[in-house]
Amino acid sequence: MGTSMTVRDIDPGDKSWLRCYSRQRGVSMEEMVRQLIREKRAKTERRPKPSEAFARHFGEQYGIELPVPVRSGHKSTSFSGKGEE
Repeated sequence: MGTSMTVRDIDPGDKSWLRCYSRQRGVSMEEMVRQLIREKRAKTERRPKPSEAFARHFGEQYGIELPVPVRSGHKSTSFSGKGEE
């Protein structure tokens, strides 16, 4: 599965730098751009809030609901099962 990309109107100085930098690393210019994009994504990737991570792993399908935040803290959550009496 091959893909190609075309970058138009790139600054000649940037293109020269990219060519030299990729040659030093022993990869093609295209692969160097892919690596730079991956590095940028990794640096800017948003870290999920604890509540988002909890919801993703133990969400509604498992019967657990997160406490609803209110101004003075949070409401307590009951973990008693339905049908328990």
